[in-house]
Amino acid sequence: MFHVILFEPEIPPNTGNAIRLCANTGATLHLVRPLGFTLDDARVKRAGLDYHEMSRVRKHASLPDCLATLGDARVFAVETGGSRRYDELCYQAGDAFLFGRETAGLPADTLASWPADRLVRLPMLTGNRSLNLSNAVAVVVFEAWRQLGFPGS
Repeated sequence: MFHVILFEPEIPPNTGNAIRLCANTGATLHLVRPLGFTLDDARVKRAGLDYHEMSRVRKHASLPDCLATLGDARVFAVETGGSRRYDELCYQAGDAFLFGRETAGLPADTLASWPADRLVRLPMLTGNRSLNLSNAVAVVVFEAWRQLGFPGS
């Protein structure tokens, strides 16, 4: 269905929540190392509950390694400085959504090289830093899934 990419995630419960979300939406979760925890961390397991067994989680040594496994998938980087709102796009099966670190977002060089039409943002009140990572993932994945008519649900 979709691919969710977490670039160097730092907070175990956010990844656990993403595991649970991906299991419930049919998305594949890609984790780009280094991780700020191990997947055996009790906080990841508690947030993901028993969904870890039902989800597809792939680990990658680097972002280029991860992107290489996606073939010709359209990859949208979700960042507070994105040029387009996430809900202004028409998504298709196989699309991928890239999210940065909780404390720093995506690296500046990654953002500078990203196509502007694939750099998206979630609207927020002016002056706020960002949404919680797992909340942002849920908003984007559910919008994309909604556009396709929630297949499999």
